[in-house]
Formats: sequence, structure tokens, C-alpha cells
Amino acid sequence: MNKLVFLLIALFFLNNCSFNENTSIWNDKNKIKETDNTKKIFAEEQKIVSEFNQGIKLDLSTIKDTKKNFNNLNNSGSQIYLGELDRIGNYKFSKWEDEKFFNFKPAFLSDGIIFFDKKGTIIRFDVNQKVIWKKNHYSKSEKKLQPKLNFLLDEENLLITDNIAKYYSININTGKLNWSKINNYSFNSEIKKFKDKAFAVDYKNTLKCFNIKDGSECWNLQTEDSFTISNAKYSLIIIENNVIFSNSIGDITAVDIESGLISWQLPTQSSSIIDETYRFKISKLVSDGSTIFFSNNKNQFHAVDVKTGTVNWINEINSNITPVILGNLILTISNNGFLFVVEKNTGNIIRITDLYVNYKEKKRKNINPRGFVIGNKKLYLTNSDGKMIVVDLNLGQVLQIEKVSGSSVSEPYIFNNHLFIVRNGSVIQYK
Repeated sequence: MNKLVFLLIALFFLNNCSFNENTSIWNDKNKIKETDNTKKIFAEEQKIVSEFNQGIKLDLSTIKDTKKNFNNLNNSGSQIYLGELDRIGNYKFSKWEDEKFFNFKPAFLSDGIIFFDKKGTIIRFDVNQKVIWKKNHYSKSEKKLQPKLNFLLDEENLLITDNIAKYYSININTGKLNWSKINNYSFNSEIKKFKDKAFAVDYKNTLKCFNIKDGSECWNLQTEDSFTISNAKYSLIIIENNVIFSNSIGDITAVDIESGLISWQLPTQSSSIIDETYRFKISKLVSDGSTIFFSNNKNQFHAVDVKTGTVNWINEINSNITPVILGNLILTISNNGFLFVVEKNTGNIIRITDLYVNYKEKKRKNINPRGFVIGNKKLYLTNSDGKMIVVDLNLGQVLQIEKVSGSSVSEPYIFNNHLFIVRNGSVIQYK
């Protein structure tokens, strides 16, 4: 009986399905077509940019040059630098094997600098590039990891965090160790201090507060973690009684310095970014004391209120370069080499200038900006091709292109009327 039922069903099926070209099963015309609306998980946001308002001249007459670097606000402003671009110094150290790591800033002293080599050896140089002392506080196995160091000066001491989970303090006159601690995870941020406390963020998106005197932990605060390690350095600023920091998934969090409790938190990305953090890059946070400015490589430039964490405005600028505040203007450079001059309070774009105008199209696709600094109303931009572009800010014109290195370099720094750039194996000094 079962065989008969099976035979009847099979005959019915064959009767309704023939092998001619008009049947739906075998018709190529009705096959499922491949769609092209797939999404690249790690695709970086792209935006077509063109020059804008090139005839507009900026009135920078009220902007005063300064020797100060507003460290806790990350705003360098316009600093005193004559811009002769005369190379007068070359502070040499052993080269790193990985040339991608150039976003590390020397500790600048009135009589020299402090930097580190590929084994984590800390070196103090005098103004004539002579070594005063060298100290290494790592074991043999730790040296093989080639630790990368972040510095923060605290009077006669230097605070250090690194990418192998150590943090410690040394005396700048002798290089001797004051104290040393181990964190659960590697650090991936700059260091900031307020009174007797210091702050840094690790790869688990945890803000760590520790005592400057002995390194003991005051408190820690972990924000939402991601599945991948970020390729960008996190940023901190300190305003009044809050330390405000970014993490790998674009959250901006304000934390009360004394209690370690969250004052406010602003998520700037959707939950999907948690899987994409390796490619997600955010600029340093920069503030004028009332507003926080930052941008990312997803076409978002934010202005956020310091007290409440509410968004004042967002503009479409694709950049993970640290912006600079000049009076009522804020300047940034997009990842494809366009200088944006933006009205600070409204977010309106005043002028856009192509700084890569002297590069051929094929060449410019392979370079990106590393960072810029402003000295005496001129802008100095370093790039991944080892060159520095000098720009007249008032007119928006490229004045000069200086070759610093044959490969990638750091962002430029101005200190004591001199300009410094880190390349693999040395720190270059210009007067």
C-alpha cells in the first residue's frame, strides 16, 4: 500500500515538472541573481571633497601666538615659531622594526628632550643631541616585545605607560626608577594628570586612575568592550573636576575625578562598530573649556557640550587628525588632504583648501596626513610619505614642501621656538 502511494505522488510530481525551458525550476531567467548591495564590514567611509571659498582670507589679527601648550585640553593653538625650517638637531636612537608606530611624543625639557628606543630604553638628550643618561627598566623578555612608551612630565619626574601593561615613574635627572606597577591590560592612550592623580586608558576601554606618588590605584572605570583591538590611540582631556575620554567604539565618557563615577556618556556610533574597531579611528579630543571637538574616519566631526555631553553640531568631515582651535575658528585636515576651516560655534564650513594640490592623483591616493601644528599663523602638516607641507593660513596657499624622511613620520611638535618631528631612528629638530 505504501509503495502504491509513493508511486502516485511521484507520477503527480513528474507530470507537473517537465524539462523544457519554460518551466520555473529550470528557467535561467528566474534563477536567483547575485545582488551587489553587500556591505564591506571594514570599509572606511568615503566622501567626495572639493575646494570651497578659496577667495576668502582669514582674519587672524586677534590670534596671539603663545609658548604654552594647553596639555589638559589638547589644544596647541598658534605657537611661537619663526619657521626658518633650518635643520639643527638629530637625536638618534635605535630604529623600531615596525615603522607604523610614530604617534609617540618626546618629553620636552628646557635643556633637551627625553625619548625611547626599540627596546624601551629611555634616553635623555641635551640641547646638543648628546646623551646625558640611558636607562632601561625592562626584563630581557620584555625588551623583545619592543615596548612603546607614553610620557608625561610631573616636575622632576616622568610618568610612563606602555603597550605591554606596565606603568612606572622615573626621576628625570638620573633616570632611576621611583616605582613600577603592572596593569591587567596594555595601555593605549596618552596620559593626563590632575593634582596628585594621573589617568590612562587601556585596551579593554578601562580608564585607570592612579596616585602619582606611588602608583597605587585610586579607582578604575570600564566602559563597553569591543571584540577587536583598536588601531587608534585613545584620548583624554581634563576640565574642572572631570576627566573626559574616548574609547575604541566611539563612546565619549566624562568621569568625576574624585569618585570615579560617570558624569555623562555619549555614544557616537551604532552597536555595529563594536565589530569594526580595528579600522575605526577617532581624533584626539580637543576643548576650549566649554565645548569638546573631535572627528573620525566615518565622516563625523562633533562639537559636544562639556557640562552635559549633548551634541551642539555634527558636520561631515572625514578625519582622525587632531583639530586645532584658533579663536572662533577650528581647523582640521581630512584624511585625503583637505584643510577645513570651520566656525567653532555653528559648525559652518568657511573654507576648504586642497593641500595635496601639488601631488599627482596616483600619488595622493597612497598618502595620508599624520598631523599638523600652527606656528606664527602658518600651518605645518606632516604626511605618511615623509614630507612636510607648509601653508599660509591667511590665504590658504601651500608655501613649501619639505622632505623630512624617506618614510612615514610623526605629527610635528613645537616647543621653545623649535619644531620637532619623529622619524624611525631619530627626532629631527628645526629652528
